[in-house]
Amino acid sequence: MVLNEVYYFFERRATEKDDYTMEGRIRMIQDLTLGDSQKVLFRYTIPMFISVAFQQIYNIADSMIAGKFAGEDALAAVGASYPITMIFMAVAVGCNVGCSVVISQLFGAKEYRKLKTAISTTFITTLVLSIVLTIIGLFTTPAMMRMIQTPDNIFVDGALYLKIYIAGFVFLFLYNVTTGMFNSLGDSKTPLYFLIGSSVGNIVLDLLFVAVFHWGVAGVAWATFIAQGAACILALLAFRQRLTEIETQEKAEMFSWSVLQKIAIIAIPSVLQQSFVSIGNIFIQSIVNSYGSDVIAGYSAAIKLNTFIITSFATFGNGVSGFVAQNLGAGKPERIRSGYKAGVKMALIIAIPFFLVYFCFGQTVMLLFMEDTGSMAMEVGITFLKIVSPFYFIISIKLVADGALRGATAMKSFMISTFTDLILRVMLAYILSDLLASSTGIWLSWPVGWSVATVLSVAFIHRVIKQNLGKNKAE
Repeated sequence: MVLNEVYYFFERRATEKDDYTMEGRIRMIQDLTLGDSQKVLFRYTIPMFISVAFQQIYNIADSMIAGKFAGEDALAAVGASYPITMIFMAVAVGCNVGCSVVISQLFGAKEYRKLKTAISTTFITTLVLSIVLTIIGLFTTPAMMRMIQTPDNIFVDGALYLKIYIAGFVFLFLYNVTTGMFNSLGDSKTPLYFLIGSSVGNIVLDLLFVAVFHWGVAGVAWATFIAQGAACILALLAFRQRLTEIETQEKAEMFSWSVLQKIAIIAIPSVLQQSFVSIGNIFIQSIVNSYGSDVIAGYSAAIKLNTFIITSFATFGNGVSGFVAQNLGAGKPERIRSGYKAGVKMALIIAIPFFLVYFCFGQTVMLLFMEDTGSMAMEVGITFLKIVSPFYFIISIKLVADGALRGATAMKSFMISTFTDLILRVMLAYILSDLLASSTGIWLSWPVGWSVATVLSVAFIHRVIKQNLGKNKAE
């Protein structure tokens, strides 16, 4: 019965109209292959950026409310499990990236029947995968918390937060792929509306559960669970309505192994990339945890602020990815360079205010999470921000270049660059923290990894641009 409903969700009977006559009927779906590249990319990406901003705001709100109303140990407990949650998030993001690139290419080529098959195949696969990972995650939570050397005083709360978070995997996964599909069709506004509502709801529930009901870390986790679930359900309903506007002459398959293979070619490297980054962060977190709960609390607050801007850069990369994929699907490789340059320009503009705020007013932003300006946790967070924030201008270029590489399906180059960054950061975190006998050594590994990997990503994307332009001239 459920599969039948899923099938009905994604398929409608054939009509007498040809696929190519429907473009005017598809509301709020944006063709990224026409018009000035910079203007088109700006209109497409800005709603995505705002969406991510709201998403990160409620992630920061979790830690902020935990630290303010439940104490530094609660802040540390939420932060201690963060790298583990990012491993599972990596799979969700990889699914998002895989389906986004394939669907963007099919939409650009106007192959609507295959597009519908790709959509239903993605949803079925994602549903099964999320259930499997939920079961695995719930049974392995204590072992994962021990693996990262979580201190005894925050172990119970950290494990509780992680279990509740894992219980919401179905919502997390389905929401991510639905958002990816909206973006693939050029509609980056609809997911924004749901995310704004989810973010506001999450913050309100955080305050209610933690500040009023005093549920502590559990309240933070349940607020995220409920807000994420509501956003997922609303996004699915909206996408169902949107998909009915795309009609096909022939009946689309409900599931296709060949389409899944195409998605997997993009998704698996993205999952591996995200997972290895998360695993690297676990190694780094284990070093951080060895310094005690004060350093964990400071790092937890600072890394949330850092993640805000890094995710923002990645959003511009995702926008460029969709832009490149649609234009390659439409046989317009000459637009790749202009789209890439426009994405870099927007990311660098965004980097300026974040650098100024984090570098010059580190203590002010850290006060969002804690009260004591003289605490070790405060000092750790400020030091981290001062070290990494000047290099936002470097990492912004890398993440936009990575997006272009994904859109062009140059996954080997994409992975080489990413793994270089990861390996350097993990190795140097161990070496420098031991050499300096201080957690400051850990933070110094970020600039080196980012800088080297950026050089590689930029070199790779310029090569990809030349190759595609060469193919186009030859044809």
